[in-house]
Amino acid sequence: MGTTGRRPGAYVCGIDAAMDVIGGKWKVLILWALHERPCRFGELRRELPGVTEKVLASQLREMEADGLVHREAYDEVPPRVEYSLTPRGMSLNEALEPLGAWGRANVLSPAPGQMREDDDVPLVTGAA
Repeated sequence: MGTTGRRPGAYVCGIDAAMDVIGGKWKVLILWALHERPCRFGELRRELPGVTEKVLASQLREMEADGLVHREAYDEVPPRVEYSLTPRGMSLNEALEPLGAWGRANVLSPAPGQMREDDDVPLVTGAA
């Protein structure tokens, strides 16, 4: 798999290059949403509360240009377009899995001694 040549300049390292491809708030979340199944534009927008149509369309175009997302336009009335991950997008998702595991363990998990609202707490008998 080659590079798209879309980004000018040299990178310092592979992480620098990868971060350029997934930079921004929405690209990683789009990858996550498309990991489950192909989605239409409206479905993606509902999966990502807070994203505007303009930003989502722009991010999808960039991801398509980078070879991460495939856009399939069906010749139907009304028109239907679905977005899915390419093999390159799937491999990027796999590379991001350890980062997600780190986030779950170190950011989403409570600090030692803290409880979350949904944690199971044993009933203490005799307490008022």
